[in-house]
Amino acid sequence: MNKNKFGSKGWTPERIGSLIRKIYVITGATSGTGFEASKILLSKGAKVVMLNRNVQKSAEVIAGLKNELGDDIDAFSIQIDLGDLASVRKAAEEVLENVPRIDALICNAAIAQVPKRQLTVDGFESQLGVNHFGHFLLQGLLFSLIEKSKGRIVTVGSMGYKLGLKTIKFDNLNRDKDYNANDAYSQSKLAQIMSVYELQDRLKKAGRNDVKVYACHPGASRTSLIKTSGSLIMRFIWFLMTLSPFVQSAVKGSYPEVMCATEEDLNQEGFYGPTGRGYWTGPVGECKLEPFAKDKKAAEKLWDISEKAVEFKWNL
Repeated sequence: MNKNKFGSKGWTPERIGSLIRKIYVITGATSGTGFEASKILLSKGAKVVMLNRNVQKSAEVIAGLKNELGDDIDAFSIQIDLGDLASVRKAAEEVLENVPRIDALICNAAIAQVPKRQLTVDGFESQLGVNHFGHFLLQGLLFSLIEKSKGRIVTVGSMGYKLGLKTIKFDNLNRDKDYNANDAYSQSKLAQIMSVYELQDRLKKAGRNDVKVYACHPGASRTSLIKTSGSLIMRFIWFLMTLSPFVQSAVKGSYPEVMCATEEDLNQEGFYGPTGRGYWTGPVGECKLEPFAKDKKAAEKLWDISEKAVEFKWNL
């Protein structure tokens, strides 16, 4: 992995040409990497549909972007709560009614390090429910439009996928026993990443090559992710880390997802993000993915469980 196909500086948004007439749908765009990714895409002329939980914050963010980039930018938001499958269905319906094409669906939103076990309204452990199940259903509901548009699905994972149990604990998916914030977060991110490569396999097998599916990670970026859901001690540790050179800006953290949404001739089998030490910061390119993230047997089982959990059968 030493050689970066994008050169020593790695991938940067300077590689993007005009995105006029392109439409991107992104979850979690009011702050952090989702906000920065939206800003880059808008600055290149794209239309951006933000799927955010907080309606008021969405309006403020779009007003701020218009102020900075000009009134003619094309951005609007649709309310979604990824922790509520009824809300995901409603948001998908709105997208299908109002959006003529999807060049990329960017699954960026996440919650992390939730200190005490919480359940979503549908009864899932909150991190698995929001990060994996909510996005799994959203992708399925929007898939026909993405396929018609010859678009992409981009899943923003995390290097946290390898910090926990390094497997999916099917017998304890909801963490009813021995809840641990890090293990739960790690499992949710591993589930997301596994599903990317499983979807690739299923598309290949079905001979449906019009949709490209990518997995990436933002490295260690200065975002509000830990601040919004982590415990007090985690927030304090993270605050100290953000003052160190081991953490990069949210702008740089957004590069991998923007790259996966726009770059031509990108190998779908790769896992993309900062390539520096520990993959925390550094030039954006292809990173090593641990073999357990592509465990075929586990991925197939996870897919079946996910379809049942969200009550949606993919037409593949």
